[in-house]
Amino acid sequence: HKVLVIDDEKATLTMFGLFLKAYGYTVFTADNGERGLALLEAETPPIVFTDLKMPGMDGFDVLRSIKRNHPATEVIVITGHGDMDLVIQALNLEATDFINKPVTRQALDAALKRAEARLTEKRSDTARPKGAEIKLKEAGAIVRIDIRGTLGQESRAALREAFNKTRGEMKGVVLHFEINAAVNGAGIGELARWLAELRRRQTRTAISGLSNNFQTIFDMVGLGRYADFFPTAEEAIQALSAG
Repeated sequence: HKVLVIDDEKATLTMFGLFLKAYGYTVFTADNGERGLALLEAETPPIVFTDLKMPGMDGFDVLRSIKRNHPATEVIVITGHGDMDLVIQALNLEATDFINKPVTRQALDAALKRAEARLTEKRSDTARPKGAEIKLKEAGAIVRIDIRGTLGQESRAALREAFNKTRGEMKGVVLHFEINAAVNGAGIGELARWLAELRRRQTRTAISGLSNNFQTIFDMVGLGRYADFFPTAEEAIQALSAG
């Protein structure tokens, strides 16, 4: 229940502190990257929020250091609405989520739920290999691919195996992201490759369960042209079945 927030804006630190304490977290705050990393070493919080644009050591340097020394830490980057290109850079460095300024309680609540779900998954299944857990389910002529955890470089083989099993006669493929799912830069690249392959095969595709944050990123990098988005897997399956 420890959370570290790193941001050079005092108002942002105060707001995070109020919200997070109301949720029952023990909150540590730092107004620059160096102090943030010192607190990380001293307190080892499993969740870190860090601003990307800071004087001196910026959020990218903080992120690199955290992932090098504490790779299991959930790092959620804080950025402005117009800085989606910076978010993509952060995802390439294995950030697992992002939150936009001005931060709302609803967005913070959603980001925390996703982070806690990923941490619970890590604690409950320590023997499972790194990377996302990918499972296939058949729903008539529709194949559903469920994704849990962080989809990244370590998931390439499992993702390739899943998509190879979708070959053959079928109406479509649904990619369903569980609440604890995250996608880093390598994962986005792999998804782009396989979604393009499904289009080449003329297989209809839908994506469900994706957070609003990642739906924004998927649209920005062009993945939205390969698939329609749905809130639930059931709605996605129904839409593909009717098509």
